[in-house]
Amino acid sequence: MLVLKRKQGEAIHIGDDVTLTVLAIEGDQVKLGIDAPRHIDIHRHEVYIQMQEENESARNSANLMKQMIKKQSEA
Repeated sequence: MLVLKRKQGEAIHIGDDVTLTVLAIEGDQVKLGIDAPRHIDIHRHEVYIQMQEENESARNSANLMKQMIKKQSEA
C-alpha cells in the first residue's frame, strides 16, 4: 500500500484520469473529492463489500435454481 500525506487543498493523481483532492479535514474525518470519468465506479469500502456479498448471494441462488431445474428435468 502506498501511503501519502496531503494537506487540505492538495491532490494526488491516479493514472491519467483520476484526481483525488483533500477538500476538508474536520476532526478525525477527511473530506475527499474524486474527479474521475463516469465509467469508473466509485464506492465507499463498506458499500462495495456489501455489493460483492449481494452479488455472490445472487450467483449462489441462480446456481441453486439451475441445479433444481436440472434435477426436475432428469426425473
